[in-house]
Amino acid sequence: MTMKILLVDDSKTIRRIQGNILSQLGYSDIKEAADGKEALEIAAEFKPDLILLDWNMPVMDGLTFLKTYRAEGHKTPIIMVTTEAEKSRVMDAIKAGVNNYVVKPFTPETLTARVSETLKRAA
Repeated sequence: MTMKILLVDDSKTIRRIQGNILSQLGYSDIKEAADGKEALEIAAEFKPDLILLDWNMPVMDGLTFLKTYRAEGHKTPIIMVTTEAEKSRVMDAIKAGVNNYVVKPFTPETLTARVSETLKRAA
């Protein structure tokens, strides 16, 4: 079974970096969204198995996406990938239902570790 991954970040560069790391890990079914609203539309059709989500984006931010997506009943593992490193912000994301957290800038090793941790826990 192919793992479907949705990358949500307003930075095309970040999405490209994440995509490159994920393809090196053998994931090829990857879709991208530039904001939370677009992510909701894509997720509805694509039904991702994992979401990498940025916090600060125009139109709809990551936390709003997270709360909306969880309110729709989705259990998909979500990793917040963001510059927001403040403990209170991390707690907000965890309360809203995020499964893991990566602070930008990240190394390929860190992202790889978080992805495999998250998928193991979700299995």
